[in-house]
Amino acid sequence: MKYFHLLISLTLLVLGIRPTFVLAFEPVKAPKAMVVSADAHATQAGLDVLRAGGNAIDAAVTTAFTLAVTYPNAGNLGGGGFLLFRDPMNKVYALDFREKAPGSATRDMYLDANGNVIDSASTFGYRAAGVPGTVRGLWQAHQRFGSLPWEKLLQPAIHLAEKGFVLDEDHVRRLSSALPYFNRFSSSQEIFTQQGQPFREGNTLVQADLANTLKRIAREGAAEFYSGETAKRLSADVQANHGYITLDDLKAYRAVWRNPIKGTYHGYSIYSMPPPSSGGVLLVEILNTIETFPLHKLGHNNSRSMHLWIETERQAYADRSQWLGDPDFSKLPYRFLMRKSYAESVRHRMNLLTAGTSKAVFPGKPIGHESDQTTHFSVVDSAGNAVAVTYTLNGNFGCKAVAKGTGILLNNEMDDFSIKPGYPNMFGLVGSEANAIEGHKRMLSSMTPTIVLKRDSLFMALGSPGGSKIITNIAQVISNVIDFNMNIRQAIEAPRFHHQWKPDSVFLEKDRFSLDTIQALENLGYKLVFKSYMGYVQGIKIENGKRTGWADPRSNGQVAGF
Repeated sequence: MKYFHLLISLTLLVLGIRPTFVLAFEPVKAPKAMVVSADAHATQAGLDVLRAGGNAIDAAVTTAFTLAVTYPNAGNLGGGGFLLFRDPMNKVYALDFREKAPGSATRDMYLDANGNVIDSASTFGYRAAGVPGTVRGLWQAHQRFGSLPWEKLLQPAIHLAEKGFVLDEDHVRRLSSALPYFNRFSSSQEIFTQQGQPFREGNTLVQADLANTLKRIAREGAAEFYSGETAKRLSADVQANHGYITLDDLKAYRAVWRNPIKGTYHGYSIYSMPPPSSGGVLLVEILNTIETFPLHKLGHNNSRSMHLWIETERQAYADRSQWLGDPDFSKLPYRFLMRKSYAESVRHRMNLLTAGTSKAVFPGKPIGHESDQTTHFSVVDSAGNAVAVTYTLNGNFGCKAVAKGTGILLNNEMDDFSIKPGYPNMFGLVGSEANAIEGHKRMLSSMTPTIVLKRDSLFMALGSPGGSKIITNIAQVISNVIDFNMNIRQAIEAPRFHHQWKPDSVFLEKDRFSLDTIQALENLGYKLVFKSYMGYVQGIKIENGKRTGWADPRSNGQVAGF
């Protein structure tokens, strides 16, 4: 039957009709437990932990460390991110292991004497790196909720780093794209090139320094990364290359448990990350605003429903620019953005007949006061524990520099600050004083690991990379499931679109929308930009007590369960 539907899709393409999704396509199903990630090695390693009696947190630790080896453009030890955990009693926990600015960081550190932004200073090389949070975050999650020994959980990553793994076409493509940058750092060139030349499909990538680093972390825990031999090597190399991270910065770093964002959508409970992620706040704002429109009657991804989504997203990203940052440094009046009453005021301001303009849309006034190369994975175990983790180096392979003697790629997260008021970062996002650079401050993020409950039962765990597009990816997938009764595979594979206030353009997934829809949107007055990359959603949905999951086919991920 699946071949019949595939034949229909191919026939439609020959006729010039772009199918949005095939209704008969089914997700992977498993009765007990499931892992979905961007890499087959990592998914299998996480699943093996679950089979061995580990819980979802144990599997998440293994999956994350394995991704640092086999998915080095985004999986990491040298970056940071967010973890959402739901236990069988419906208690949801949010762990912030976002990177921090080094202590010596200053507001104008990426500006020249004339106040102009220095090209690439916040994106390339050692100066672009923030203090990493991943190892501390995984350690704190395991110390609180893990069940298997820490050292055991790192063994798959150690094995793959030490013995190597065979590179497929996607690995080679990603490594080749960064080749000119790797060749500017001897420590990166030594690992991620073949004496300055690109790897070929079928070659084996061995990362001996990273294997030794992982062995030390396995024996000694997170303290080794932040004050031991690894910390000393990392900080010394950064300092030798005019970067900002010091040993004291590493010693001072801690992940933070925060209260998760909670909203509702058509009776479902939506849990996601609070600031310094903008993800949870904007996700709830967008869903609140779109909730009262009859999307199921208007139709899926046609110009009428997309018009409503676009105007909703425009306002949400305008609000993001003004009101969000690190809550440890500023009082952020973001809760008004999540009120149903605020959503109603947004709907009243929306132009329902033609395209709005971003110059006419401003951040909402309170009462009172993000790289494409991120990765996400989701885990559900047999007891009903669920974990959604999104973590990143920010840009593809971060700042492209490996800390000498560690095998660790460093992030370029400093670009996620507002390095100059009104100046866009690599994702085109602008910010305000709330996200200005300051020593020890966490930079604003778009990462949106999310857990959805249905009548106090686990319903979905999902997330996505995609920089500024992450939030709209997750909102649209949730709507696909709830408003249009799609299974998780259909919801993830459906075409996606995005608007972020500035630039004033609608980003459409290339070759996925009908010519009629494109023409109708242009007639409404929208400027359309077609993109081949809109992020890779990795999700698990509970159906009739079974785990159903899907790895976004836009990437080379894998879902597996038992």
